[in-house]
Amino acid sequence: MIVRPARPETDAAAVADIYRPAVTSSLASFEERAPTTEEMAERMRATLARTPWLVAEQDGTVVGYAYAGPHQQRPGYRWSVNISVYVAPRHSRRGIGRRLYDELLSILRRQGFVNAYAGITLPNAASVGLHESMGFVTVAVYPRVGFKFGRWHDTTWLHLRLVEEDTPPVGDPMPAPELWRDPSVEPMLAACAKTIRPA
Repeated sequence: MIVRPARPETDAAAVADIYRPAVTSSLASFEERAPTTEEMAERMRATLARTPWLVAEQDGTVVGYAYAGPHQQRPGYRWSVNISVYVAPRHSRRGIGRRLYDELLSILRRQGFVNAYAGITLPNAASVGLHESMGFVTVAVYPRVGFKFGRWHDTTWLHLRLVEEDTPPVGDPMPAPELWRDPSVEPMLAACAKTIRPA
């Protein structure tokens, strides 16, 4: 298995297929209509302009993905991101989500982000457990915040501090395209022998 930056033009169809059950048959997403391939490609391009979108590929097939996006739109929040991971159901519980998160968090630290947050609809012991195993801690529960499948649902929010220092940031986070062009990033992307750099 390899983990690599996503390519919207070629990966959007597989990503949309993985995401669709989260919309149509689970509480992983509060969307009510699954995006088309074209809509997913546009989301991916918009995300990749600033933050990473990674895919896990096995035998030439995309089997999972993870990405980061803004925590909030106000300028003072620009060092904080929300992250998500989705794995194709038939490939779940094989460590793919953890592998994707390992790479994603490493890149976010390199970019200069300070906080990562994840929102999870309750109950979801597997997802909460994954995040806690990676150092996330619960910071809030929003009761009855989302409505889907005829009833209200709680969500929990978890937080991970990406840097140890509690000092003002040195500068703005580095946009993802700029990071990919930085030759010094090669060792980070190659830290795992099966992780490749974007084409």
